[in-house]
Amino acid sequence: MRGIAAVPSYVVMQPTTLCNLDCAYCYLPMRAADQRMPVAVAEAVAAAVNPWAAAGRFSVVWHGGEPLAAGRKHLAALLAPFGPEVEHHVQTNATLIDDAWCAFFAEHGIRVSVSVDGPRERNAERVTRGGRPAYDRILAGVAVLRRHGVAFSALAVVSRPAPGLATELYDYFLDLGCDVLGVNIEETEGVNTRTNARDPAAVTAFWAELVGAWRRDPRIHLREVEWSLRYAGAVLAGAADDLLPRRLDPIPTVAHDGSVVVLSPELAGFTDPRYGDFSSGNVLATPLAEILVDAGRTPWVGEFLAGVEACRSSCPYFGFCGGGHAANRYFELGRFDGTETEHCRNSKIRLLEGVLEHARDHESPAA
Repeated sequence: MRGIAAVPSYVVMQPTTLCNLDCAYCYLPMRAADQRMPVAVAEAVAAAVNPWAAAGRFSVVWHGGEPLAAGRKHLAALLAPFGPEVEHHVQTNATLIDDAWCAFFAEHGIRVSVSVDGPRERNAERVTRGGRPAYDRILAGVAVLRRHGVAFSALAVVSRPAPGLATELYDYFLDLGCDVLGVNIEETEGVNTRTNARDPAAVTAFWAELVGAWRRDPRIHLREVEWSLRYAGAVLAGAADDLLPRRLDPIPTVAHDGSVVVLSPELAGFTDPRYGDFSSGNVLATPLAEILVDAGRTPWVGEFLAGVEACRSSCPYFGFCGGGHAANRYFELGRFDGTETEHCRNSKIRLLEGVLEHARDHESPAA
């Protein structure tokens, strides 16, 4: 895995910067402002995406802000330029979902992912702009999805891993009715400057416990655990080198104004004295395909690729994570060519160690 691929597997689109919630751990810098994506930006992106989708599976992920805050009329106008082969996904806090939104999802074939952190007491940091708990509104939106038979996945942020939490969360999401669950340990990035340094033993134990909960009742896909198990299986089969792609997926994020940030959506909307606004171009001026071909020339991207090579030569976990995420390096270390971050430790190293710890603790005794 060296360099950046010219064709991504998906594109992230920001239909609006606005979010109607004000979660304590959110990284987004402009979530109080309603800056909406012009249709011309979507048309420019679709010109590149439609041929890619015709050649194979391709996704567009609508991610704000809160994408539904753009409104159905405007979001429909942004969707219109994309061809029928494109898969659309939306990451939402669910508070705005009603019958009309469910009809919209069905009409446009949109796959829904809901951000919710577990039971009521685990959602204390997910609040409205007035500081009131958002949990009841989130659950009301989920109830509408279920009533309409709209399948959905879930994404949970864990700020403080503790004994018993993983089982509690997994049981909760089983009852919630999602078909896929992703779990993120809180990250220090963007405007969230809270430390993400955690006790290593507690984080490893959290992941090990989560594996155990899933194995007892694996009715939903558990994103991080299943990826870890695929990696462990590939190592045992001597095929670990085949898991990582030959080149990094550029994961282009197209901001509301058409600017394109590669590799880390979390960098969109930020500027730095050394790196500028992190963008590699703007689709209103340059075709997306051309931007991605030249993305490696963006100064900070070159620095990041040097950091990936440093990880390759120094980290025994490189085959599992592929060199980490650019935004985590920048927001934790202040530059892109560093190596290990707290995010690496919490969500890569200790994740894999937790899976292996569970395996060791539950292996069959020798005959």
